Amino acid sequence: MPTLAAWLSEGPFTLAMSSGFFSFFAHTGMLSALHARGLRPAAVAGSSAGALVGGAYAAGVAPEALAEVLRGLTRDDFWDPRPGVGLLAGRKFDQLLRRVLPTTRFADCAVPAHISVFEIATRRTVVVRDGDLADAIRASCAVPGLFHPVRVGGRACWDGGILDRPGLAGVPTGRVLFHHIASRSPWRRAGSAALTLPQRDGLVSLVLDGLPRSGPFRLEAGRRALAAARDATAAALEAPVDAGVVRIAA
Repeated sequence: MPTLAAWLSEGPFTLAMSSGFFSFFAHTGMLSALHARGLRPAAVAGSSAGALVGGAYAAGVAPEALAEVLRGLTRDDFWDPRPGVGLLAGRKFDQLLRRVLPTTRFADCAVPAHISVFEIATRRTVVVRDGDLADAIRASCAVPGLFHPVRVGGRACWDGGILDRPGLAGVPTGRVLFHHIASRSPWRRAGSAALTLPQRDGLVSLVLDGLPRSGPFRLEAGRRALAAARDATAAALEAPVDAGVVRIAA
């Protein structure tokens, strides 16, 4: 069995990152470890937190630069309660994205990005690949009840993880490294799609167990998750790919 690093080195790959509440810290740590080994995705895909990290990478934000932004993140950077369908208006989040992203146009991205959003009117997943990148990221991160819906191409949208938790809708084929953030919600049933690893030819799932749980009132835990994910991914790169999965304790 090849190691994960050897498998990734065999050819171009897409990095897909799942949704997971405030798991953008863990995704960033993972991507930072890949970059440190010279393993750079040819394309990115994701939902929610995965869309944020993937979109930033596609726009040209280096993983360590994004890590620096997240280490300095405070709740005031995105906390803007307003009346509406959801607690937060999302204006501060929008402003933060537009400060951090070198470009907000998909057409100007360094690598292709496939961002999943949930279209409210049709109750289906839509994969966004063009237009305004910041709007697509914000829509994919718009957790119902927490954020107001975001309009993308004239369509009101919510969190891409509602129907596409893995963030894989935009990459149905090809060589894919999938970073899986397992749901720890007590409401999830055993065998739930949120807990199940996707299986298909050419896809390898990376699972980092035991990462600290973050949230808007637990940002320090997010910073610990970033460091833990970076270290665990460095170890995972030396581990064998077993039946399409590499699982490491963080």
